[in-house]
Amino acid sequence: MNAPALVQKVWNYCHTLRDDGVGYGDYLEQLTYLLFLKMADEYSLPPHSRDTKVPAAYSWQSLQGLTGKKLEDHYRKVLKALGNATGMLGAIFYNAENKIPDPAKLARIVKMIGEEKWINLDADAKGELYEGLLQKNAEDTKSGAGQYFTPRPLIDAILACIRPEPKKTILDPACGTGGFFLSASDWITYADEQWLKKGMSHWNPAKHEAGKVAKSKLSKAQVEFLRDNTFRGNEIVPSTRRMCLMNLFLHGIGSIDGKPEVERADALLSQPKEKVDYVLANPPFGKKSSMTISNTQGSEDKESLTYERPDFWATTTNKQLNFLQHIVASLKDTGKAAVVLPDNVLFEGGAGERIRRQWLSSCDVHTILRLPTGIFYANGVKANVVFFDNAAQNDKVHTKGIWFYDLRTNKHFTLKQRPMVLSDLKDFIQCYNPENRHKREENERFKYYSYDELINRDKASLDVFWLKDNSLDDLDNLPPPDVLQQQIIEHLEAALAAFRDVAAALPSSSR
Repeated sequence: MNAPALVQKVWNYCHTLRDDGVGYGDYLEQLTYLLFLKMADEYSLPPHSRDTKVPAAYSWQSLQGLTGKKLEDHYRKVLKALGNATGMLGAIFYNAENKIPDPAKLARIVKMIGEEKWINLDADAKGELYEGLLQKNAEDTKSGAGQYFTPRPLIDAILACIRPEPKKTILDPACGTGGFFLSASDWITYADEQWLKKGMSHWNPAKHEAGKVAKSKLSKAQVEFLRDNTFRGNEIVPSTRRMCLMNLFLHGIGSIDGKPEVERADALLSQPKEKVDYVLANPPFGKKSSMTISNTQGSEDKESLTYERPDFWATTTNKQLNFLQHIVASLKDTGKAAVVLPDNVLFEGGAGERIRRQWLSSCDVHTILRLPTGIFYANGVKANVVFFDNAAQNDKVHTKGIWFYDLRTNKHFTLKQRPMVLSDLKDFIQCYNPENRHKREENERFKYYSYDELINRDKASLDVFWLKDNSLDDLDNLPPPDVLQQQIIEHLEAALAAFRDVAAALPSSSR
């Protein structure tokens, strides 16, 4: 069965479970548990004969032949027991619970998983299946799963610019379901310079534009490093972490009996254990945090919990500013980063201005892509991708100037009727000039501003735009109604978020 048909088969059964109150996320979790057990069982048999660390009493085989309450009771025991294991096994089953209330329907899922020989499917097919399920889960706006989902065309465009090299380390400190890792793995494995120059119109990292599967360009040692040592990540939500680990595993990253590549920990609460070559990240949206991360100069919010990070430049409760500081602290001196950040990071005063000035001095911040609205599942988000290189700490100012690409003004996207695709980012990739980013040319949407111009702006603001918004002036060529509706919703939600930030910043006696 091909991957699209398998996705449809596996997902169709969810509609029956929805009648019992089982949401997409809960269904996906149960699939993860059972699929992992089935694949562990397959790996334990000849010719693989691997020790998967799954006790026989709680293996896939222990579920076979059971029905009704016996199946339900034993399945609960399996989940509880494996949740206490170590390594990948314990990470997948951490805090696992049975969310299928009907034993007959649980038995049907077990049967459905058992009908396939999963390790015989290539990594592309298994990965496409699981990513298809994650996409459908993200589209269920009520579940909130979309907040962990970065549009794949945007990720692929970032990778086409950054171009990570084999045997280098990559960090995502808020990795969600692992989208950046998967695209980076595809890029390292399959990228072909001649192919990229021919056609960026419909980028599929694992396939040539003619439809033929690309051959890996890696040596055996590079393949092993990619599988076991390239990626490091953090994800504090247990269910999202387990989906991330399963997503990576099905794509050939990590090992069923190995150590999890993603830690269940808040990246902001401790200094990096090691420096990495690349950071690719889309930190969670939402400006205000219940925690203050202090650089030992004192907390600006006495009502919140305070954690000390002496490697930070400024003390703040702003999550995005803290993630930015953490990312810089995580890079090697030769490290490179591409990070999705909301507009407020570019213009906010106070700690934001202090961090921005230090950032421009300590790093080479060289490119900012102003993103359009309507591409994220969270409404009202105005964000940017900031590309920068770390540098050895000295008295020099490392940012000479920044190139800005405006993909926002007079651009209209929606998640359903007009989703952003990679061809929408082709001009940006060409302007970025990955072969030599020091040789660039300005155009209507791509402009250069020197360090002196930027640092002398009010609050050293990097919220730069120059194009005129024509969408409301040209009444004969207004965007489609669905786009206008989406824009109105986004403006209202952005305004509401701003009011909430103002209210949160007020002293308690003034509220």
